Amino acid sequence: MIYLLASILCSVSVSVLLKIARKQKIDIEQAVAVNYIVAVALTMWVLQPDLHQPQQFLPTWWIFAALGVLLPGVFIIMGRAVEQVGIVKSDAAQRLSLFLPILASFLIFGETLTEGRLIGIVLAFAALLCLLWKADTAKKGGTLTQQAGLLLGVWAGYGVIDILFKQLAKSGTAFSGNLLVAFCLAAVLMFGWLFAKGSKWRPESIIGGAVLGGLNFLNILTYIRAHQTLSENPSIVFAGMNMGVIVLGTLIGAGFFKEKISSINAAGISMALVAVVCLFYWETLRSWVS
Repeated sequence: MIYLLASILCSVSVSVLLKIARKQKIDIEQAVAVNYIVAVALTMWVLQPDLHQPQQFLPTWWIFAALGVLLPGVFIIMGRAVEQVGIVKSDAAQRLSLFLPILASFLIFGETLTEGRLIGIVLAFAALLCLLWKADTAKKGGTLTQQAGLLLGVWAGYGVIDILFKQLAKSGTAFSGNLLVAFCLAAVLMFGWLFAKGSKWRPESIIGGAVLGGLNFLNILTYIRAHQTLSENPSIVFAGMNMGVIVLGTLIGAGFFKEKISSINAAGISMALVAVVCLFYWETLRSWVS
């Protein structure tokens, strides 16, 4: 539970940093590239992966290869989606990617669908729709097909990344080495992208990227630890993470950035809290009632 809470806090902190970064005119792509350099350094320092036996990574090479491509790729897709479609719809696509890892929990990871989890998952999806219910009629640009493609990319990208992190958690002690290789590959691809487009570096972007790297590393580390701690219940991690992020993000948005919360949003917050209770404490509640 503590790992899941820490991951939620770090994830929301990343979003807050990105929101502030835009006001400070920090180049997000440059910050993301630097973030992976910091993540590599922290992985080496904190996790100290064993690199003396590279053959240990062969069985899971496809995981870090996929993550190395998807991690920076989804950042770029998300940025373009925000530009062309808007923040509201892009954020909705990211949060509704919860459907893919939840489905994988039962179809791939063999989790048992209990009564409490079914109720919690249904409430979780209902809460997401309520929390993401906002009017957004402004035309941002791009054709309808391009906008749909970007939103589909955000939805599928974040969903697949969640599933891959669960697979990475199953690799045991080798996960730190897999994570290191994924970060290295992501850094190479991101810097290659920036150099290819002739990006001019800014000191603010480097500083912002260093902070982003620390938060992003802690977010991923605690998320994987949560999967390892709750290895028999991946749906709890998937749903709990998304619910926690959206609720905390909504509260911070209203409290610090003066974003409006409608009555439907407020109902979503309440529903999300009930969903988390069902996911974590259903059996305890049933024992109290009986």
